[in-house]
Amino acid sequence: MTGGVNMYFPYLRGRQFELIALREMLEKNLIGEQVIPVIEPIKPSSTLRLTLRKFVDKEKRIAIVRNPQVGGFLDDYKELDSTNELVTLMENDWIIQTHILNKNSEKEVRKLEEDGFILENLTVINTEADYLPTYHLLFNGSAPQYILISDNTTIRRSILSNRVLFENRFSSEDRNSDYKNRDILFSEDHLFFADESYKGFSDYSIVGKEFNESGFAPYAVAIHIVYFDEHEKLRVKSYVSDSNNDIRDPANKYYEALGYLVNCPTIKSLHTVGLAEFRKHYQEGTYPGLGTVKKLSIMHHIEMMSRYLDRKQEI
Repeated sequence: MTGGVNMYFPYLRGRQFELIALREMLEKNLIGEQVIPVIEPIKPSSTLRLTLRKFVDKEKRIAIVRNPQVGGFLDDYKELDSTNELVTLMENDWIIQTHILNKNSEKEVRKLEEDGFILENLTVINTEADYLPTYHLLFNGSAPQYILISDNTTIRRSILSNRVLFENRFSSEDRNSDYKNRDILFSEDHLFFADESYKGFSDYSIVGKEFNESGFAPYAVAIHIVYFDEHEKLRVKSYVSDSNNDIRDPANKYYEALGYLVNCPTIKSLHTVGLAEFRKHYQEGTYPGLGTVKKLSIMHHIEMMSRYLDRKQEI
């Protein structure tokens, strides 16, 4: 179960459309060996179980946060019987056990150790310098398999081994209509992480860090598509509907935004499974729902990064 030195860790919150995106990508063999998704689950759903089963069956690595900081996963998971398939899958060797450092980490990690988990096989997430003493206490003289750290000077100076650059690279707007005509830099991490002594890089894809468990009907529909510019920097271009005065007719809003996407010269030369589905919806005039819109954008992003890293691995 070894991977290359150029690693991408897309960080997803375990919503249904995010999990289905990963599962469909696996079914189509679109996730390369240099990509390890990280899931912070929000509930022990059947979709999570089916997704983990697919990764195990395909012998592909996926990282699962054992102490999610959002959603109600932990309370519901504690109620599951030890013979439950999800419980069994969570302890499979293809599932990388992952821990978010927090004020209770010493107790939580010691409990994992008591349960038989080898600390050096963990993936750890540390985005706050205040938790550095806890990290060094737990990993004195050793290091976890990977440690995802924020671009913080204090953390960078303190953690030198097996580190992965983890940042929110998606700049969110207050309203979908505010994305209109937006084309901005998304990330350069894939270009420089190795030179800066990182084993890989991680981000929240086009979803962003902000977590809101309850959905809402938007006034505008926005579709976010990443692409490489002529310098191989990753940019994100947004396509937004026009009829944004009320929440009525989301299907028409989607079709308006989709029209801008499929007719955009920047995107016309790109070919991914996600973009192919967007183009099919446009041709057939179908509306799959807003969850699927994000699903396809995530699939496009991860496929682009997987191809990029595969290409770099061959050089």
